Amino acid sequence: MRYLSTLGVVTLTLFLLSACGGSSSDNLSAAPDDGGPRTDAPEQDAPGHDDPIADDDAAQAQGPAFPSPEWYAREAENYARVLEAPVEQVTSPAFMLRWTSQSLANAASFTERAAADNTWLLGGITGLLGGIVNNLTDPQALLTLVQDTVTDTAEALQNDPMAAIGLLGNTPVTPLCTSWAAQCAGDPFRYPGVDSFYGSVGTVEPVVFYDRECARLSGRVWRPLNAPAGASLPGIVIQNGSVQAPETLYWWAAQMLVDSGYVVLTFDPRGQGRSDLSTPQGAQGSNFNPAVFWEGLVDAIDFFRSAPEQPYPHNDTCAGTWPTPVTAFNPYHDHIDAERLGIAGHSLGGTGVSVVQGLGGVGADPWDGQLDVENPVKVAVAWDGAATPPGSVPAEGGGGGSPLSLVFGLLGGDVERPVFVPRVPMMSQDSEYGLTPVPFSSPPEPRARLGWFDAWQAADVPAFGFTIRGSSHYEWSLLPSFPTTSWCPRIEQGRCVGGWGLPMAQHYTLAWFDRYLKQPGEPGFDDADARLLADEDWSERWSFYHASARDFTDREGRRQTCDGLLAGCD
Repeated sequence: MRYLSTLGVVTLTLFLLSACGGSSSDNLSAAPDDGGPRTDAPEQDAPGHDDPIADDDAAQAQGPAFPSPEWYAREAENYARVLEAPVEQVTSPAFMLRWTSQSLANAASFTERAAADNTWLLGGITGLLGGIVNNLTDPQALLTLVQDTVTDTAEALQNDPMAAIGLLGNTPVTPLCTSWAAQCAGDPFRYPGVDSFYGSVGTVEPVVFYDRECARLSGRVWRPLNAPAGASLPGIVIQNGSVQAPETLYWWAAQMLVDSGYVVLTFDPRGQGRSDLSTPQGAQGSNFNPAVFWEGLVDAIDFFRSAPEQPYPHNDTCAGTWPTPVTAFNPYHDHIDAERLGIAGHSLGGTGVSVVQGLGGVGADPWDGQLDVENPVKVAVAWDGAATPPGSVPAEGGGGGSPLSLVFGLLGGDVERPVFVPRVPMMSQDSEYGLTPVPFSSPPEPRARLGWFDAWQAADVPAFGFTIRGSSHYEWSLLPSFPTTSWCPRIEQGRCVGGWGLPMAQHYTLAWFDRYLKQPGEPGFDDADARLLADEDWSERWSFYHASARDFTDREGRRQTCDGLLAGCD
């Protein structure tokens, strides 16, 4: 266990120093296109913000006064929730045994992949080694490559000394979590051979495809096991958070969605997990180049929508870069309804989701996918990473999107984001204590999480934003030993059962996608609205610090507007 705990300290330290993504309070520049806004008239006047979120949510005002012993006692009890998961894990012999076993198995599978294709270890050293292999028979080209590489590397290091980390290339420890070992294993009960999901609910196919700059991306496509060929199912593309976030951490969402009738793509962005750390030319990924979280997401959407008659284009343009076999098109292409696509992302991946959903809208940068003329995304969910569009002015007392914007600026924050607008229905789920959980010493600004919501509401595009009580940034990335609320209090039939923040995240993520992607007769269509409006079922888990709000139209055409979910809605 010393290996696990030591790596936990190291990886957590790296994580906190390296950033995990975020958003800025840049602003909205234009109205959405015709695909997003409601055309219905609300049954009541749209809420104003003369008094921010119903006087900062009436229920919050009913709490103990600050400062007072009662306020500090309540805060201590609330903060204690972020220690629930580490305690329940270390005190569960069954969890620790399964985690250790899966960590070792993942490390072994990483070694096997490297033995079968050593370019996964040798590649990425600013592209030099791969270029040498490809140019051995052309001395002049080889000389030019070496000269250009030296020049480009020197310029990169002069502009950004931290880019030296990228010179390591693919190694057993870079990208971070490349082995999927230790904390990077995620929920250890969700693997083939252990989880009954794979034999009874869903099936999964590993894939490898190039991004637009010829870095290899590793991923998986998931579908319901018994879905017949030709079934027309909605699809979801899930994007990781940055740094310490391989796709394994989000298999909870993939399995939940497959169980509910979706086809899903999970993948490791460039610079993370089992994908390449950098391109053959040395272009970085992860926090060193946050653009991969929107450009790479567009590429992943293209792959997800590829088919034999329309192969994934970047595999052709990057052909021969590496000897690694790539997947020509989505192996489950014949199960997907091309008109029903959603995207979800965590942390910096949530920022990418915010950007990508809005490309192609009126006043936004154009959609730059290769397989669709127009942006095919119909609905989005951001897990603790929503970004506010450039040009928007938050309502009184409001902030930007995710509170991680400061951290985002530490590394790669100078990368210019595309101009995007609110275009499709979006949900943001946020944490109270964020990336580095420490207790509050005073009440935070209640509307600090809702700047993005104000932009969507002003554009008349459906929106739902809430904060989970007692939560940290890791509610959505199941990292064993990391500070977060309970997610494995019991192990039943070989699976983690119960918890605090994760069940709430699952409930609202699925309900939001079902509301905008399911069709009559499909599971989840009839009760999607009821699940989104089940406020009392989750009342004890709404944050009493941060306001939660919604504004969308139900299937009956009724405008469901609420500015204070904790206080209750009419």
